[in-house]
Amino acid sequence: MQVRDAGPGDIDGIAAIYNDAVLNTTAIWNDKTVDAANRAAWLADRQRVGYPVLVAVDDHGAVAGYASFGDWRAFDGYRHTVEHSVYVREDCRGAGIGRALMTALIERARTLGKHVMVAGIEAKNAGSIELHKKLGFEEVGLLKEVGTKFGSWLDLAFLQLKIDSRTDPDATPVP
Repeated sequence: MQVRDAGPGDIDGIAAIYNDAVLNTTAIWNDKTVDAANRAAWLADRQRVGYPVLVAVDDHGAVAGYASFGDWRAFDGYRHTVEHSVYVREDCRGAGIGRALMTALIERARTLGKHVMVAGIEAKNAGSIELHKKLGFEEVGLLKEVGTKFGSWLDLAFLQLKIDSRTDPDATPVP
């Protein structure tokens, strides 16, 4: 398995993983699937603002998972905080791909001078919450019944990872 920056040749694999999550999980709180053009535009938007989209590819070059981050909120005061997402193909879960993607993604955020990475995870997704805790994320909040999918209310757990130790937001980041 290799983790690298996503490119145009990865769009179909990313879309397939996204759509599987939409149709079969509560990891993505959307009801509609997307096409390759949608994911290509999403990739271009992330790249345009300098944010990574990473893919894990198997020995055959197929996308086994992907991860990215974007701005936490649109206001200037949040410029040092990002929210990420990570998804692994259904048949590849539990093989360390999520961890590899997250480790690389955290390093990219650190390189970009980010201070905090936020995870919003459906509260019953114990596997994802456990992975994040193993990577140093701490649980910081729970919003009850803020979403719905498959005819049920969903709770959203928030976890965060402090990426650097600076005390002055305008100072050069210190790992």
